[in-house]
Amino acid sequence: MNKWTWGWTPALEEAFDQIKEDGLAVGRVTLQHKRLYRLQTEYGELLAELTGKFRYETTRVEEYPAVGDWVVIRPRVAEGRASIEAVLPRFSRFSRKVAGRTWEEQIVAANVDTVFLVNALNQDFNVRRIERYLTLAWESGAQPVIVLNKADLYPDVIDKVAQVEAVALGVPIHVVSGLTGKGLDELMAYLQPGKTVALLGSSGVGKSTLTNCFLGTEQQEVQAVRAGDDKGKHTTTYRELFLLPQGGCLIDTPGMRGIKLVDQEHGVQETFEEIEQLALSCRFTDCQHQGEPGCAVELALAEGRLAPKRLANYRKLLRELAYYERKENRQLAHAEKEIWKKRSRQAKIHARK
Repeated sequence: MNKWTWGWTPALEEAFDQIKEDGLAVGRVTLQHKRLYRLQTEYGELLAELTGKFRYETTRVEEYPAVGDWVVIRPRVAEGRASIEAVLPRFSRFSRKVAGRTWEEQIVAANVDTVFLVNALNQDFNVRRIERYLTLAWESGAQPVIVLNKADLYPDVIDKVAQVEAVALGVPIHVVSGLTGKGLDELMAYLQPGKTVALLGSSGVGKSTLTNCFLGTEQQEVQAVRAGDDKGKHTTTYRELFLLPQGGCLIDTPGMRGIKLVDQEHGVQETFEEIEQLALSCRFTDCQHQGEPGCAVELALAEGRLAPKRLANYRKLLRELAYYERKENRQLAHAEKEIWKKRSRQAKIHARK
């Protein structure tokens, strides 16, 4: 294994040097299944589990390894296994709120340089969903790129591209077809040795087909979308990292129809940059754009310079962020309490010994 080909960086090298000791090595997570991980290491592919100490000291879901993470391991080469002792610092992470009512952050992919936000040019095309994906992408630390797939089904794409350009200011947009190969050469520029690209999008947009195109093999299973509304089935059910023939890394992910934000204030600001700029001209610095006098945002809305649906989605995302911030504060307080409970129990055990 060449670590640099798999995305190793000088920053990771420096972080590992600070904790390196005899018997320790590093690996990159390529697949996660419950609490078992598949790693690429200098010893080849190993299956790994978390140490008891790691589990004991970790209180938050997002601190556990995710696909794309670099982890510190104690390998057992003869067994083809390893124990994960730590997760090295991430330079980017694409995350969302997990499904359900509890507030927890789910890391979808880690240490990603570029994220392909894949959308299909069919009945499932949704600009509002693109805005939500952009919000997550900007917050992740990765560079977003919008990929409009299935151009073979919608040859007249000028109007669709214009709709996306209106909400994705300055973001590269590529029109491709995984079926015919149209536009795929443009995407190859992002798939360079040592770089990692993640594919994200709803079910049925063609992520698995694109993965197969980049790999040059039928690695991922693909299925047809529903005839009635062009929505897809969950063909890919887990996240997986692949090493491409040309040297880059690619992470394929399951389709995400429901995208719940975690703490994406910066992402909202980047995605809705023109609204944020308008807000700077409001009479009041704390203007909520809800009928206050001298509101520049509502003036732009009245004059037709701002689309009503875009402003509505902006307000909706801000409400979500406010709600999850309140939830997170309560969870952080609980987590801190649990940490001190564990430390107290450890101190008592050591005292008895």
